[in-house]
Amino acid sequence: MLTILVCIAPLAAIPFPANAEAPVAHTLTSAKSADGTHISWHEHRIDDSELGNLDLSGSDGLAMADLDGDGFEDVVSVHESDTTYDGKPIGHVRIAWGSADPDQWTLTTLASGAEAAAAEDVAIADANGDGHPDVVVAAELAHLIYFQNPGKDPRTTNWARTIPPVTTERGSYIRVFFADFNGDGRVEVIAPNKGAQNPELDTPAPLNISLYHLPENPLAGAQWTEQVLSQVRIPINSEPVDLDGDGDLDVVIGSRGEGRIAWLENLGGFRFAEHAIVPSGKPADAALTGFNMDYADLNGDGRTDIVSTAWSGYLLWLAAPAKASEPWATHVLGYTPPDQIVSVRLADIDGDGDLDAFAGAYSRGPRDADGADVSVNDPLGRITWFANPGADAANQPWQQHDISRRKRGMYDKWLARDLDVDGDLDFLGTRGNSELYDGLIWLEQVRTREPAQRFIPARDADSEEMPLPP
Repeated sequence: MLTILVCIAPLAAIPFPANAEAPVAHTLTSAKSADGTHISWHEHRIDDSELGNLDLSGSDGLAMADLDGDGFEDVVSVHESDTTYDGKPIGHVRIAWGSADPDQWTLTTLASGAEAAAAEDVAIADANGDGHPDVVVAAELAHLIYFQNPGKDPRTTNWARTIPPVTTERGSYIRVFFADFNGDGRVEVIAPNKGAQNPELDTPAPLNISLYHLPENPLAGAQWTEQVLSQVRIPINSEPVDLDGDGDLDVVIGSRGEGRIAWLENLGGFRFAEHAIVPSGKPADAALTGFNMDYADLNGDGRTDIVSTAWSGYLLWLAAPAKASEPWATHVLGYTPPDQIVSVRLADIDGDGDLDAFAGAYSRGPRDADGADVSVNDPLGRITWFANPGADAANQPWQQHDISRRKRGMYDKWLARDLDVDGDLDFLGTRGNSELYDGLIWLEQVRTREPAQRFIPARDADSEEMPLPP
């Protein structure tokens, strides 16, 4: 394993005057916490092409767990290493080993090349019951691959792995999850397969959302068996969540080709019943595919709601109905045209006791250069969050607090952690669509008595920061 020790010093914030022409990152923050202090953000690098000395472009999924039992969470991240979707079997699975200092990580490579071909998503769980977290990765050009934690010296010992034959020659895996669906204490794997890395929206053939049953020894890849739970056009998600509150895990699925989401009710014994999720009040131009979602009871009625990204530029709250057959009342939490929100994480950002929404958007210009013709009116790489208004949150606007807007950037996934142990939540995420700046980052939440610059970048030179659209 390649090992690198990273120690990054913070940059000093330089306040800029707030005006409509200035890049959003350079303006003074208007966000406040519950204690009246002002909220701004400081970007930190964890892993990228420069730090890792290899091509980590196209960074996508990440997951966290204490892999080596030292009391600090580690990060497993996946990187397509592909800016053109040319079908080359390249990619990387990386581990950033945590420490007491959130700016100090030890970096190792878990897999590279064909076995991690366009690595897209990752999940962590103890799959073999030995008390050590294991890893499964979805490769967008290939298969699923399982890595077994060796337990002893996992930072330096090779992790045994298997590519289950039942997952090969299927095309493109876009998401992957571990989950215990029957409550026996052993996890299964669930994944959607969209067929091709970049499928056409009019693809006629429905493709599998599959549950994989693991043998007692998950390294026995030939013994993995597949159970097809549903077939949809361009499946884009299959997320385990107890949606009906009965104590077992259901599955929320998304179809990009059909522009819809649904849920599979766990009936026990690995039997599932599919229920349509019919949004009531959704904007006509919002394409709801379920690419990235989060879940919580936002209105206090005891039912689990869904917050989902929706093309183009929407963040939607779907309030769960009393009965599965009823429509889901839909509220717009955020709208960021022309930028296209692709990620969301619910967390109490401002410390007032309710859940806010942290989101990232997807730039659509060149991935390896800023592009002279890319303008403020194009879809850009944006980071923003929406503050929950509290009382009557379904009918009151969620205040938008933009953090950064760059010509290049795709922020596919966020995890909320208090990394610096200062009492407020920070966010870890991956950044893509911005070679050579792609990789794994964390955003430190900073609280100050006076308004500060909204966003301090980790680099002196980076993709150009842009104003908000007029």
